[in-house]
Formats: sequence, structure tokens, C-alpha cells
Amino acid sequence: MPEANTTAIVQQYLVELAGESPSDPVIRGLLDRAVVRLQRLCATLLQHDYPRLTRPPLNLQTDELLGAVVERLLKALRQARPRTVREFFALAGQHMRWELNDVARRLDNHPAASELHEGAFPAPYSSDAGLSPAGRRMLEAIDGLPDDEREAFDLVRIQGLTHGEAAELLGVAPRTVQRRLDRGLRLLTEQLGDLGPSSTST
Repeated sequence: MPEANTTAIVQQYLVELAGESPSDPVIRGLLDRAVVRLQRLCATLLQHDYPRLTRPPLNLQTDELLGAVVERLLKALRQARPRTVREFFALAGQHMRWELNDVARRLDNHPAASELHEGAFPAPYSSDAGLSPAGRRMLEAIDGLPDDEREAFDLVRIQGLTHGEAAELLGVAPRTVQRRLDRGLRLLTEQLGDLGPSSTST
């Protein structure tokens, strides 16, 4: 489904969600319409930003992360009421990061209990298999950015939108997106500057 159509349909569901309709059917319809874009975001996070989670012993797949995020959103949307597509995908991005943090913590705390996927050979536990402490610090630092900067980072660096696409979604000029992204990257550099090139790899 074209991106513009997805955006328009998701917005329709968000308007309906704010009304008097029973929420669960509307929430499920909303997530069904948004699933392609959510899947793309999950794939971006795993393959580009956190590839260690995709390797043994965890072997986390995009669809597994997507399923966990959809479950989180089903619960969150019974309380939260995002008014715009922008707010909805910001909420989704936040839950993706939280899920990755939770997966990494479980792996660190219970390495022996990690599921062995059918056909895979057992691999000795290594902290490289999950998010490293540095990787978790990076996720937490992104979550801690001011709203505007975090949103610009999410849209451009995680969701893969161009500056023009992000600007249209946010209702600002592309140069404003660039300024927010630059400020966010500066803040992240200040917080994570002690991480060397080897430790910042996620």
C-alpha cells in the first residue's frame, strides 16, 4: 500500500478511536492497516541498528519483534489515544525500543534459558548476542531526547524517511528537521562520547 494511502487510512482510524466506537475492533483495524510500515521499522532496527539480536543464541526475527510490538500496542492503545499519524508512529517507535531493551535484559539475566530454534546448533552464550550495555545506553539516550529531537531522529534515522517526508509529516520546513536532527545527534554525542568505536557497535 502506498505510504500516502497508509497515512490517510491510519489517520481515519485514529479519528475513529477518539470517538465512541468500541475500541478493540478499531485498534485491531488500525494495527492491521499500519502493519507493513511497522514491519519495515522493526526490520530497520534489527538489521541496521541491532544486528546482534538476530544472531545465536537468540536469532530474533523481524516478525517476532513485530508480534511483540503489536501486542504492546494493543495494550497501550486501550489507554493512549494518539491524535495524529505522527503521534502513533512515535508511540510505536518507543515500544520497539522498550521491547529491544526487555529482550536484551532477559537474555543477559537468563542466558541458559534462551530458546534454541529448530535446526540451529547450540551456541555458547556471549554478551555479543544481545544488546551490549553500550547498546542499551544508546536506546535509553534516544528515549531521553527532547520530544522534537527524538521525533526527528526516529523519523529520519530509524524509520528511514527523507528530510522532506519527515518535514511534511511534522508540518515544518526540511531545514527545521535538519536542525532538530543535528541537535539530537549533538545531545547523543555528549551523553555517549565516552563510548569508543568498538563499544558503540550494536
